[in-house]
Amino acid sequence: MSESKTPEMTDSLGEELVEEVEEIMENLVDSFNPLRNRLNWLLLALPVAVYAEHSGEMAIAFAASMVSIMPLAFLMGKATEEIALRTGEAVGGLLNATFGNAVEMIIAMFALYAASKNPEIVDTMVTVTQASLIGSILGNLLLVLGLSMIWGGLKHPSQEFNSQVGHMNGSLLLLAIVAMIIPTAAHHAPGGTLEGVTIISHYTAIILLIIYALSLLFQLKTNVDDFESESVHHGHEAPAMTIRDAWVLLIIATGLVSWMAHTLVGSIEAAVEEYHLPELFIGVILVPFFGNAAEHFTAIIVAGKNKMDLSISIAIGSSVQIALFVAPAMILFAWFLGVPLTLEFGLLETTATFMAVLVVNTTLGDNKTNWLEGAMLIACYLILALAFLQY
Repeated sequence: MSESKTPEMTDSLGEELVEEVEEIMENLVDSFNPLRNRLNWLLLALPVAVYAEHSGEMAIAFAASMVSIMPLAFLMGKATEEIALRTGEAVGGLLNATFGNAVEMIIAMFALYAASKNPEIVDTMVTVTQASLIGSILGNLLLVLGLSMIWGGLKHPSQEFNSQVGHMNGSLLLLAIVAMIIPTAAHHAPGGTLEGVTIISHYTAIILLIIYALSLLFQLKTNVDDFESESVHHGHEAPAMTIRDAWVLLIIATGLVSWMAHTLVGSIEAAVEEYHLPELFIGVILVPFFGNAAEHFTAIIVAGKNKMDLSISIAIGSSVQIALFVAPAMILFAWFLGVPLTLEFGLLETTATFMAVLVVNTTLGDNKTNWLEGAMLIACYLILALAFLQY
């Protein structure tokens, strides 16, 4: 009897598999549908980037790949949010740490890998990697937080937030600044060498990763009550898709981001020559802006809804992730590849980051925000952007 049922069981399983695949495809098409989310119209830049790369138009490929990363980053964030809603705070925090700044990690990893294969572009790729990391920190601290304060301040005269959120993240950022200043000071001190800076950077990166892990433990386990008003998952809404569909979307979006990041890294030198833009400006301003645009939009929108805790969590929390997780991870990845990436980011970059952290910590010191403070943060960002454009 078992043999006679085997074909029927096989057919049944086959039909269920086909139906499941069709359902997944239908949900994926819905996620990429520009009629559901206008940002998805920018996905049209993806085939443009592919065609331009194969046609040898690398400057066009650079611009198109950078634009296409924006909606793909949004889809990655959407999938991560859906997964985090079901996994609990601890796993959700880990997911946010891993995928929240995945675009920067992917671009940096491709740049470092390219440098390990071609010694002639080591300096360019190291500059772009360091610049993109610094740019992400500056963009989140000044541009995103500034726009959030302005938008929220126009709707609400004064907005309050959980002091614990701002103070702890501010302290973590100061620690990251120390980790950047010390290698630079050691290099310029009497007897300082590049080898010494490299050793300091490698072991400092390990220390920063440990501190980041401890900060997650502090927020999500031992002192979770202090962060009750902070939403790790950017909201309390019910899941909009199944966890299976969320994982499929995350994998596909990550794969497409990796593809576009590879195109972006491979066309940077052409963009520098064609558009006459400094490598530092591309890394500090352009790449982080497009890579984090979707997350920036979320922070601004929730500020307008008087959820300043959440807005600050997105803006400053993302900077903390870059400074204590992504940057140290890239230092260790470069160490593994034999690429000379260190925490000596350069005098202008280090000074700019130090001033940004100082200004933000001072602004948030009274646990209140208003639109004028936001305008001052934007002014600071524009001044730094001009400096990097002329560097």
